[in-house]
Amino acid sequence: MPELSTVVFYVFSAIMLLAATRVISVKNPVHAALFLVLAFFSASALWMLLKAEFLAIALVLVYVGAVMVLFLFVVMMLDVNVEELRKQFRSYLPVGLLVGTAVLIEMALVLALAFGKKSSAAGETVAVVVDGSNTKALGIELFTKYIFAVEVAGVLLLVAIVAAIALTLRDRRETRYQNPGEQVLIRARDRVRVLKIASEKPTPAETPAAPAEPAAAAAASAAEVKK
Repeated sequence: MPELSTVVFYVFSAIMLLAATRVISVKNPVHAALFLVLAFFSASALWMLLKAEFLAIALVLVYVGAVMVLFLFVVMMLDVNVEELRKQFRSYLPVGLLVGTAVLIEMALVLALAFGKKSSAAGETVAVVVDGSNTKALGIELFTKYIFAVEVAGVLLLVAIVAAIALTLRDRRETRYQNPGEQVLIRARDRVRVLKIASEKPTPAETPAAPAEPAAAAAASAAEVKK
């Protein structure tokens, strides 16, 4: 009878493969993003089985908690017309097959080299034991053995951040903003201006009608009495 850890591994692996397949097969981009979240959760569970708690928590917090939420907001706010994109799906198929084949060959070579080293090595492989958690071991490996790769990745991310800011930050005339330097240098007489405006004269339409004279009123009443 297989162990419980083996059963859990195969269950989460099947869920992750199914979710990854649905990411590229569903029509709705929001559903694809949700399936990608499920794939991330399944991958974090596999890392927990491998006792890599730090990587599992980082995957959930960074990708599921930040990147995927941002991706969902962008997809739902842009309202992308999926039908127009799917009309040209066949034109992208040769490039997709080429890239997929290259990735498959690379993975096969890596696995072949790994299993070849295990078969050629004499005896059992001894695991390196570090005092403390695996987070400490990961930090020691990153900042000692792979310090150059970490620094290169940091520089690339910094360049990407600066490029994104430079591409989006433009001087738009319709944009209203505050200039603190001009606000500090302003004087009291620049804030209030007293304007001298001539008083308005009423137009003939707005002038009220003058009351009738008493003599004209008396003559009109006498004429009515004679009648």
